[in-house]
Amino acid sequence: MNAAQKIELTADLDPKRFARLSEMYAYAFKTYGTLPAFSALGHTLSYTELEKLSDEFCHYLQQHDALKPGDRIAIQLPNILQFPIAVIGALKAGMILVNTNPLYTAREMKHQFRDAGVRAIVILSNFADKLESILAETDIETIITTDIGDALPPLKRFIVNAAARYLKKMVPDYSLPNAVRWHHIVTGKQHLGPLAVTDSGSDVAIILYTGGTTGIAKGAMLTHSNLLANMMQLRAVSKSVIHDGQDSIIGPLPLYHTYAFMMHCLTMVYAGNHSILVPNPRDINSVINEMKATRPNGFLGINTLYLALCRHPRIHEVDFSHLRFCGAGGMALTVNVAREWTQLTGCEVFEGYGLTECSPVVSVNLPGHVRLGTVGFAVPGTEVQVVDDSGKVLGTGEKGELWVRGPQVMKGYWHNEQASADAITEDGWFKTGDFAQLDAEGYIRIVDRKKELIIVSGFNVFPSEVEEVVNAHPDVFESAAIGLPSEKTGEKVKLFVVPRNAHLTLDALKHYCRENLTAYKVPKEISFVNELPKSNVGKILRRELREQELAHLKARSDLEI
Repeated sequence: MNAAQKIELTADLDPKRFARLSEMYAYAFKTYGTLPAFSALGHTLSYTELEKLSDEFCHYLQQHDALKPGDRIAIQLPNILQFPIAVIGALKAGMILVNTNPLYTAREMKHQFRDAGVRAIVILSNFADKLESILAETDIETIITTDIGDALPPLKRFIVNAAARYLKKMVPDYSLPNAVRWHHIVTGKQHLGPLAVTDSGSDVAIILYTGGTTGIAKGAMLTHSNLLANMMQLRAVSKSVIHDGQDSIIGPLPLYHTYAFMMHCLTMVYAGNHSILVPNPRDINSVINEMKATRPNGFLGINTLYLALCRHPRIHEVDFSHLRFCGAGGMALTVNVAREWTQLTGCEVFEGYGLTECSPVVSVNLPGHVRLGTVGFAVPGTEVQVVDDSGKVLGTGEKGELWVRGPQVMKGYWHNEQASADAITEDGWFKTGDFAQLDAEGYIRIVDRKKELIIVSGFNVFPSEVEEVVNAHPDVFESAAIGLPSEKTGEKVKLFVVPRNAHLTLDALKHYCRENLTAYKVPKEISFVNELPKSNVGKILRRELREQELAHLKARSDLEI
């Protein structure tokens, strides 16, 4: 019997224990009451307070004439207390969540909101000017704006909000006349009677956008049962190192991302634990300050963040003696970074593997059974197999595409039946597009990633999207985007551009990209070229460009040696 077979879903981890997420939240509120649930910006909400505030938000949505159960509501917030309040309240009201990256450009917001048919939005005022610019092209009628400190006590709220708006100039001017302010509807002072939880009539709980292997992002429909099953699977493999109702977990990764959402908004709530949210994970000093103040039992990060912390001059100020759990996902964890972190803290990093379409967790290294360079074993109740191009199942050690089947596999892509049929077989196998090997013990090793997909700090960057934006520039003839290795971010975007004329400059093009792409999608390197390599039918050969660049990097490295 291998380590993977020793983990079972016991009665308290039965995926069918709750029919809907609202039932799980009701259990957590009743069970954990006065224990701390979430902290951010120096303020903590207990489970009882979280219940009351989410009830107020739910009540507002239920009483709103323009909204009904099953409508989509976008949550466009950083890691602040308003995020879990809005998520839980919206689910209680029977609405479907659409998590949205707060750093999206107006163009990216418009695509997601139009595709999902978003009817309502909770948005940080810092980004409201972008919403204003595209609002007329969406179906959004209900707008709730919030300032960063709106969930804090009155005096602290005033100080934090005033500093953000007037000292740091973080809130641009905007005009959304029909918007409602968060603190007008979530006051903490309303005395509501028993709140009826609304069934939307749909089993879809959340639509999370991902691009799969290429192209414009598609909305993965995750059902209540998908998320509850994956929550129980993740709890099962972490139970020996995360203790119910006792532990504090630092949460620097953005909650809109499926990895952090599953851990903090679901799994840790079910476990009755305390999530300390960090609004800006790029501010390494703030992450270290939270670690110093909390002396955490758990930490959730990605390779980029672990590397930055290991190299930070203040990291030795942190007391890691209570640390038992460190999770890694979203991008490959390098062996050197894993070893450096373990040497620094005395705690292993449990690297896992997942995809948005799988809620997201597929596999994880188990405590006491970590094998660096692998993504561990499939979580309980999950089947994996490696297949060749014809769909034939391959044997131990053979390389092929990884297929996954289990209760966490999505229902399909929102309003995209063809893409759903292409991704999921009739008997329920999801084709990941990632290439892997399985060894005799069941460890999974990812040997190659989705074709041409670029992963920057754990976030997917789709070459075709970058190229579409760049090609819209009047002085660009055509372009090609590829990913190259980066110690800091895992990969970085390099762009090759064939100019249309001599007017185009590198500085002008970089400025254009920053205006039209989220920061992690902006090319870090741009080269002007006379032509791009193409196939016989005229398709740009990105792989050839990447191979040439990697060869140049290797030659340069050899010369330095």
